[in-house]
Amino acid sequence: MARLHGDDLERASAIARDRGQISMIVGFIGLGRMGAPVAARIAAGGHRVIGYDIAADRRHAVPGIAVADSLAVVAAEAELIVTSLPGPAQVDDVIRGPDGLLHAMTSQTILVETSTISPQQSQSLSSDLASRGVFYLDAPISGGVQGARDGTLAAMVGGPAEILERARPVLSCFTKEIFHLGPAGSGNVMKLVIQSIFLSQMAVFLEAVSMGEKSGIGIDTMLRIIAASSAHHPTIATRYEKLRTGNLDPMFEVGSAAKDLSIAEGIWRELDLSLPALASALSDYRGAAAAGFSQFDLVAVRDWLNRQA
Repeated sequence: MARLHGDDLERASAIARDRGQISMIVGFIGLGRMGAPVAARIAAGGHRVIGYDIAADRRHAVPGIAVADSLAVVAAEAELIVTSLPGPAQVDDVIRGPDGLLHAMTSQTILVETSTISPQQSQSLSSDLASRGVFYLDAPISGGVQGARDGTLAAMVGGPAEILERARPVLSCFTKEIFHLGPAGSGNVMKLVIQSIFLSQMAVFLEAVSMGEKSGIGIDTMLRIIAASSAHHPTIATRYEKLRTGNLDPMFEVGSAAKDLSIAEGIWRELDLSLPALASALSDYRGAAAAGFSQFDLVAVRDWLNRQA
């Protein structure tokens, strides 16, 4: 089995020992835009963190953590593993794939899944992991990259309350509030409620901005008036400067919006609900993604709309 690189693990351990803060050995899978600052905060909280990402260059980009070159190393070393992955397919591959965690984790380990996936997928993963004596929590997070950096995220947790209490010292490193919703999958439902509200607000805001621009109102004037009006909201305010400058660098990608609302759509169908506002927002994100804006920020929906006749 591959081992941790060099003296990374001992160095991270020494830092935490000096602080008198070692509590758990934490594996962290997925060191992307959200995962990297979350892993860094866990390490800063005194836990010994072993990080892994499929992209080798990301593995060495987080200060204060040890580095693994395979999922198997993380599974062998960690008492608790946190995953932060793009979506359902990546989660399934990391956990159930040929070299996945399901085949390597030891009994009594806790897996904390922070990605946005369906409640049905979480329930299935929880059952599979339980067969190996592994505990599962779905714990999607909200608050964006800045919240991850500041440690002010909200975590919505599904799974056994007693397992949440065991995991709380780790979750507390990167969250401001932790909400226990109930059994496995319930955290996912709450995250999809939040995403549905957030993404619908953003979609109608961008539609209205496009309408204003096509009617001859300049973007600076429009945003200045919106900011002074009852339409102003912190959610949309995060995109004012991007709209002014045409900056499409992603804070949250159009493709991720389409993915999240598509997962939510599965819940609507299961509940036999017709939700036209959410369906309309999903149509915007799918349309922009199909037009080539998938990897760009949500404000790209306005660019896509402005291209329409």
